[in-house]
Amino acid sequence: MSLKDKIALEALPKCVAIIMDGNGRWAQQRGEERVFGHQNGVESVRAVTEASAELGIENLILYAFSTENWNRPTEEIDALMELMLQAIEDETPTLMKNNIRFETIGDIEKLNKKNIEAIIRVKEKTKNNSRMTLIIALSYSSRWEIIEATKKIAKMVKDDEISINDIDEKLFSNSLCTAPYPDPDLLIRTSGEYRLSNFLLFQLSYSELYFTPTLWPDFRKEDYYKAIVDYQHRERRFGKTKEQFNK
Repeated sequence: MSLKDKIALEALPKCVAIIMDGNGRWAQQRGEERVFGHQNGVESVRAVTEASAELGIENLILYAFSTENWNRPTEEIDALMELMLQAIEDETPTLMKNNIRFETIGDIEKLNKKNIEAIIRVKEKTKNNSRMTLIIALSYSSRWEIIEATKKIAKMVKDDEISINDIDEKLFSNSLCTAPYPDPDLLIRTSGEYRLSNFLLFQLSYSELYFTPTLWPDFRKEDYYKAIVDYQHRERRFGKTKEQFNK
C-alpha cells in the first residue's frame, strides 16, 4: 500500500517548501561530475510537483539556487544555468497540462539574459493556471530578501507614505518576495543536513521541519508522502497551550 493512502486530504499543508540538497554527493558516489546529479535531480522536481498537484497542495516552494551558489566554480554555474533553461522549456507543457502556475522568488536579474527571458515566458504562459503555484527560489537568500524588504520600508517612511509606527509584522511580511503566498506549513530538507541554509528565515518561524537522509535525486513520491504523513501526526499550536489552541 502506498503511503499516499495514509494522507488525510482534509489536513494538507497549504504550502510546502523544500531544500533540494544532495545532487553533488549523489553524483560523486557514482564517480560522476556534480552536474550529473543536478540533471537527475530534475526528475525529483517533476515527481514532487506532480504529487503536490495530485494531492491538492496549493503552493510548493523549491530552493533551486542560492545567492551563495554564485561562488561555485564557473563551469558548474554555467551547466546549472543551461540545465535550468532546458528544464523550464521542457516542463512548460506539463505545467499547462496540470494547470500549474509558475513563479519565482529571488534576484533573477542576476541570471543570464536567456534564462530571464525563459522565466518571463513561462510566467506569462501559466499566469492563469489555478490548480497549484510552483515557486522556484533562484538567486535567493533570506538575508538578501530581508535587507531588500527593509530598504523598501525605509523608502516608504522617507517618502512619508507610512510612519515608523506603521511598521509591524504584517507590513514586513507583505514587503517580502513571498508576500503573495502563505508561510510554509512544512519544510523538507533532503541529504541528511540539519540546517536552513539562509532559506525563508522569516517565513519558517512556525513551520514544521522534516529532515531526511535521502539525497535529492533519489527523492520520489513515496518519500514525499512519508514527509506529509509525518507532518500530519504533529501537533501545531503556534505558541499557544494545547488547551488554548483546541478552544
